[in-house]
Amino acid sequence: MRPGTGPQGEDKMRERIFRYVKETYGTEPDYPFSGFPDYAVLRHGDSRKWFALIMNVPGEKLGWKGAERIEIVNVKLGDPMLADMLVRQPGYFYGYHMRRGSWVSILLDGTVSLEEVCRWVDESYVVTAPRRGKKGKNGGSRLKST
Repeated sequence: MRPGTGPQGEDKMRERIFRYVKETYGTEPDYPFSGFPDYAVLRHGDSRKWFALIMNVPGEKLGWKGAERIEIVNVKLGDPMLADMLVRQPGYFYGYHMRRGSWVSILLDGTVSLEEVCRWVDESYVVTAPRRGKKGKNGGSRLKST
């Protein structure tokens, strides 16, 4: 089994997100943390500003007792009220290690669908973009329903 695949050879959610942002925004993951080599930052190509951070964190940091490490993506939302609504749903938490009002953490264990995760990655891309242009190289979301 190649790295980044699940037990049946299915790509991990993180790998699917990486493919999506590469196809949509021309973005490759960046690994800036030597102490955390699995933490991947997704940045705008022009400003290098973050729009997503994929990491695995101890479950207790998200309030889970006895849980092992959990893979999440942090995204920034434009409306703190939306973040407050989302964190009431399964698979969503206030942003781990980020400013609470604007950032949310999303579980990448399948609780939240890839389509929904990519919708929030798109939102984060727009919210964090420089004011001049806010669309991806291919015009925004390209994810197809499955």
